[in-house]
Amino acid sequence: MAHKKNHLPEKQCIVCQRPFTWRKKWEKDWQNVKYCSERCRRHKSYALR
Repeated sequence: MAHKKNHLPEKQCIVCQRPFTWRKKWEKDWQNVKYCSERCRRHKSYALR
């Protein structure tokens, strides 16, 4: 049986507008996470348009 992680917090990426879920690597800085992926972070100028 697969482990379900329905209890994890979610945010919406400011570039692609898709929801993403909390990850262990963001544990210390979750409040400042804005992008769902490295690709969206590199294209952050698209969010300003």
